[in-house]
Amino acid sequence: MASNRIPAAVRSLTSELSGLSIRREASRTPSLTRTITTSARSHASITTSPNPSIIPFEDQTVTTTVYNFPQLEPLYFKDYPATFLNLPTRRDILHRAVVFEGDAARAGTASTKWRSEVRGSARKIRPQKGTGKARLGDKKSPMLRGGGRAFGPKPRDFSTELPRKVYDLAWRTALSYRFQKGELVVINRADDLEAPSPMLLKHILDRHSLGREGGKSLLITHREREDLANAFAELPREGRTLPWWDVDVKDLLELGKIVIERRALNLFLEEHLEGKRMR
Repeated sequence: MASNRIPAAVRSLTSELSGLSIRREASRTPSLTRTITTSARSHASITTSPNPSIIPFEDQTVTTTVYNFPQLEPLYFKDYPATFLNLPTRRDILHRAVVFEGDAARAGTASTKWRSEVRGSARKIRPQKGTGKARLGDKKSPMLRGGGRAFGPKPRDFSTELPRKVYDLAWRTALSYRFQKGELVVINRADDLEAPSPMLLKHILDRHSLGREGGKSLLITHREREDLANAFAELPREGRTLPWWDVDVKDLLELGKIVIERRALNLFLEEHLEGKRMR
């Protein structure tokens, strides 16, 4: 009968072979462990120092060329605040200013007579019943010709309110819009016409593309110029002239180009830059 006992040499060889196979399987299996090293975040300190090359918008200026009239030759340069001639276009602000000016310009004088204000007898025209016709009161009834007006208009004030700062901003925005498009011509003086001749004025406007061909122009003066006013009155299709106190935001937007005297532009600057009381 054979013995079931395994010799010691065979057992040692079997254990060595099994250990070798385990090491091979371990070398074939990729390692799934990762080593993550974390370091403390460095708190960098950001120091902001004022840049001397950046000028605040409130301190910036724009340069305009002042021309003579009527030759429109450049004379000198003039600096104006950027908050006066270089503002971004705000259509909402301009719309509010135009509506405000339109409401203030409405006369509101429409008036009709109500039933109690019509002159006439208060006797009832026909009986209330029995005639087969509609019931009717006196002859002042709104249903009859010559009677009163039911819910008719009465004199009223159509003006609305607008903050002074918003209106001043609309003024500066309109001037900035014209200046940025190159449609604002600043002249030294506008009283150098030899005679109030419409033909002479038309020749000047046509030569510099300021008349009807160029979209008409608005000439703004710092005082009344009778010669220019009489000449423009004969040429309504070429443009018009206004003194500075009669100019509104709508006037600055509706015509082709704006020709303005330097003193009038300075008066606009004093009137609408600091938000003073409305004139």
